[in-house]
Amino acid sequence: MAEIIVTSAKPLDEKKRKRIIEQLRADASSVTFLVDESLIGGIIISDGTKVLDGSVRGKLREASAAAKARVYDKPLEHILDELKSEFVSFEGGNACIEAGLIRSVTDGVIFVDGLPDAKVGELLLVDKKYFAMVMNLNEEAVGAILLTGLTEVRAGDTAQCTDRIVTVPVGENLLGRVVDSLGVPVDGLGELVTDTFRRAESPAPSILDRTKVSEPLYTGSKTVDAIVPIGKGQRELVIGDRQTGKTSICIDAILNQKGKDVYCVYVAIGQKSSTISDVVKKLRDYGAMAYTTVVAATASDSAPLQYIAPYTATAMAEELMYKGKDVLIVYDDLSKHAVAYRTISLLLRRPAGREAYPGDVFYIHSRLLERSAKLSKKMGGGSLTALPIIETLGSDISQYIPTNVISITDGQLFLEAELFHAGVRPAVNVGLSVSRVGGSAQIPAMREVAKGLKLDLARYREMAIFTQFGGDVDDDTKAVLDKGAKLTEMLIQPQGKPYSPEEEILEIYITSHGAFAGVPVKEVRKELDRLMLEVRTSHPEVVSAITAEGKLSAETKAILDAMIEAYKDKQ
Repeated sequence: MAEIIVTSAKPLDEKKRKRIIEQLRADASSVTFLVDESLIGGIIISDGTKVLDGSVRGKLREASAAAKARVYDKPLEHILDELKSEFVSFEGGNACIEAGLIRSVTDGVIFVDGLPDAKVGELLLVDKKYFAMVMNLNEEAVGAILLTGLTEVRAGDTAQCTDRIVTVPVGENLLGRVVDSLGVPVDGLGELVTDTFRRAESPAPSILDRTKVSEPLYTGSKTVDAIVPIGKGQRELVIGDRQTGKTSICIDAILNQKGKDVYCVYVAIGQKSSTISDVVKKLRDYGAMAYTTVVAATASDSAPLQYIAPYTATAMAEELMYKGKDVLIVYDDLSKHAVAYRTISLLLRRPAGREAYPGDVFYIHSRLLERSAKLSKKMGGGSLTALPIIETLGSDISQYIPTNVISITDGQLFLEAELFHAGVRPAVNVGLSVSRVGGSAQIPAMREVAKGLKLDLARYREMAIFTQFGGDVDDDTKAVLDKGAKLTEMLIQPQGKPYSPEEEILEIYITSHGAFAGVPVKEVRKELDRLMLEVRTSHPEVVSAITAEGKLSAETKAILDAMIEAYKDKQ
């Protein structure tokens, strides 16, 4: 008997092989099974003289030839319906299930005919070398976003299900590297060597896997650490108009983690390449890249890549968190992430809601930020602290995206343009800024010196507004204005100079206890530096006591009070 060759698009299991042999009424030894992925789906049977072509590739060729031979005067929809009718499923293979045809390609969004078994979030193999992710499951087609091959994929190309979702490289080998939205290095430092991968999207830790946020994560900013403290595992929103120092305060927080055994991930979404380069250069200059990974989705990248970037970065941070590490992640910024998602959704023909955003734009940010947590000891005790950034227009925090993210996070740092232009930097509006963790994320010493600080500053800002038009004020009001102005001057600090917790505590204590009552506001910074130098040189035990005990003992207060009185006597 002549040898029979059965060629399929993928390996056939033993059950299918036996069924084919039975239908051919052949001897098992005379049937050879081969695999050719170019068939897309179905099988081809040949005995050397005749060929039975039941493959998708063969059906496509027949449909194409039939279409060329006809003259159509019908709308495109009817032509597509007739072409679909040409696809006859073959009993030996699931042709229509295995692959589909791309109907259209628009700015990184594709629609695929076929693929009835596709799942949302599943990775598609396009034209055997590019990848896309399923976003929509419509009755007539599958909507997906291209992750690779943005300019190469064309209508008519094939798409196959992979039964996988997007995975990215993770691990400590990524520290010090700049990668794109899919974890591919873009820093020119060579290939990334890692054998550990993680899903870009994964479930957030359950409530039982979490524990209370109680450890402080110091940002190096006196205003933040004293008035709006951030704890490990917290999600603190940084919100404000453009050019108010949002990125700067987050970069300073990364710089301040040097030597504190905290790993950092910075994800830039829709930023200019030059801006990202400046951030990377600053991190390198300060030695922060040794414990930092930068994920860059530039403004020139497609909307799908900008959309997937924060999920990729979170997967990299989660890998470290589940190994018991403390991690800080900065999302810069989620406003552009929402715009990218809006672009994708409109191209996928989803209904537009408020401000043209789709109704599930809240969900994309909530499932992202819910992955930040402080894990219980049973889960390793790691933490993931998130600093998402949101840009407002005209300080309007009642817009759709700001209100969405405010409701997801555990507090917000509101940066005000007026304060920024007045030279108060970081320009934190203490009245609108809040931390829902509060004093739980502060050591006793910080909690003690900061307890009246927010009230003093709020009273000062309120009175300053009423007295700016002139007129006589009483002595009590003058005292409030004087103290508030000097506290504000004390809180001002240059970019790229984070303070240690001990320095923050001492500066707040010295200023709030009236050391500069007779000093002009413009001289406060210089005099404070002089007093701090005196503390470090003449009373180093004060700094070491705060570091060791975490609180202000009676002996420490006595030394500081005596030093303040001696300084006031010299004025």
